[in-house]
Amino acid sequence: MGEDILARRLRALREEHGYLQKFVADKLGIKSNTLSGYENGTRSPDPLMLSNLADLYNVSIDYLLGRTDNKEALHKQAGISDDDYNNLNAYQKEVIDFFLTRENLFFKNQPKNILDALEQFEVFYEVLKKQQENKK
Repeated sequence: MGEDILARRLRALREEHGYLQKFVADKLGIKSNTLSGYENGTRSPDPLMLSNLADLYNVSIDYLLGRTDNKEALHKQAGISDDDYNNLNAYQKEVIDFFLTRENLFFKNQPKNILDALEQFEVFYEVLKKQQENKK
């Protein structure tokens, strides 16, 4: 399932956007034969390249991997605009993505949106760090 669906989706997305392999390869900073390998299933992109591919095609990594049929990026599904998401640092994006891929997470006072939840998480994390430092 994994590589076959990834390969099919990468090729389909490139074609849907009307991109040539050379254009996509240049955009990603890789050789055309590397991209061809991704698209025919003989090579697998590393996690960073997978993220870059998802960003280029404006889809979620879960969509690329066949874990969902919803092309929309996770942050968009949660009502977070591209601008808001792009203004987050890498750590914040990782936390947001973690929240969005977990079901049944509950937060004190039920935040109105995921960005409020991120803020609560960061406060909790800082308190936890201080407690651990005090134990040393």
